[in-house]
Order: sequence, then C-alpha cells, then structure tokens
Amino acid sequence: MFTVVESRRLYRHVADQMRSLIERGEFAVGEKLPAERDLAEMLSVSRPTVREALIVLEVEGFVQIRMGSGVYVLRRAESVALFQPEDVEGPFELLRARAIVECAIAEEAARVARPDHIAALDENLARMAASLHDRPAALALDRAFHVAVSGIIANATLNRFVGEIHDLRLTAYFERLASHFENPETWREAMEEHRAVRDAIAAGDPETARKAMRIHLDKSQSRLSESFGEEPADNIKSAGQPKLAGRQ
Repeated sequence: MFTVVESRRLYRHVADQMRSLIERGEFAVGEKLPAERDLAEMLSVSRPTVREALIVLEVEGFVQIRMGSGVYVLRRAESVALFQPEDVEGPFELLRARAIVECAIAEEAARVARPDHIAALDENLARMAASLHDRPAALALDRAFHVAVSGIIANATLNRFVGEIHDLRLTAYFERLASHFENPETWREAMEEHRAVRDAIAAGDPETARKAMRIHLDKSQSRLSESFGEEPADNIKSAGQPKLAGRQ
C-alpha cells in the first residue's frame, strides 16, 4: 500500500503518496487514516514528517484533522486549489535553521546591546502582553521581537533572514498549522520565553542569552508536537530528518 520514501524534503513526498491513495479510493470519504505513529512506521519516516504532510493535505482539502480523534478523509471540493509547497520548508526544518542562527544572534546581541535596544524589547513585551488574544497582533509582535534582537548587532543580512523566515508563517500552510496549536496560553508562554531572552541580553550575559533563545525554540517545537497529542520526543537537532522504521 505504502512505499518507503527517501528525499531531502520528505513531507512533500509523504503527502504525495497519501493524496494518491485517497484519490484512488483506497481511503474512502469519511474513513479515518491510520494513526500518526503507524503512518510513520509504514513510510519509515519521522512522526514530525507525517504531521507536516497531513497539514498539506488538510490545506488542500483532502483530510480534516480532528484534535483528540484522528484524521479523516474529506469529500474534496473541485474548486479547492492544490497547495504548492515546493518552496515552503516544513516547520521543523525552519525551527532547526532558527536554532542555528538565532541562538548565535542572541549571544552576540548580549555583548553589544545598549539601553535603547533593551527599551525597544521592553516595549515589544508590553504590547505583546496586551495582545495575547489577538493572534494577528501577537504574530506580528513575535516577529518584531526576533527582528529587534537581530537588529541589536546591526547586520542587514541577518535582519533580512530573521524577518523572511518569520514571514513564512503567513502562508496557508502555516495558518492551518497555527489553528491547531496557537492560543492565548501558548502566546503567553512564548512571551515569557522572550522575556528570558531580553533579561539575558540586558544583563550582558552572552551564554545565558544563547541558552534562553534555545529554550524558546525547543519549547516552540514541543508545543508544535503536543498539538497533535504527541509527546515531545524529538528535538530540533534531529527534527525533519528521516528515521528508520522501528526507531520512532
């Protein structure tokens, strides 16, 4: 039924296989797909990869993810345009890139931050505290915080990288993903993690700033995993990488 997939960006190929099976009628409308763990074993990929593929299929209208129940095949409307993920990295791939770059940015920012930089971070945190129930505002302020941290070291290339990687969350794929796990409480958690980054930078402590940013991104991944009822077993270092069957 399934074949093992091997590729640099596995989630697209996993989505292709499942879409093909649905279109051929091997999964009927209304039928519940196998559990995420079982799909991962069938395809010999990681569970985050399966999760990313399922979001693609949900955006396309092939399945519906019902939290706490499972993933069900939908009768797809012909007017629904196919999602084109060719240039969109999966969330775990993005988190890994952010962990490599933004932790180093926070470390350097702690070495050179001025009082006006800290004031800008404080203003951002105050505005975010007032926007926890307003997702668009919280999302914009989240982006602004990370760009502000990058801005402390005054490198236009890094500023552009941080801004553009955050802008990928404005796609249909990430909007659907966010609908499953973002809420006022997760935004509050992210804000407090931002505050720890701010405090380390304000204290001029590069190592603590690096660690605080890493903790923030680790917890971001945990929230993403927990949104599908899964224990946060994978970490950013291995996120999005293929695993052998039996090692999920």
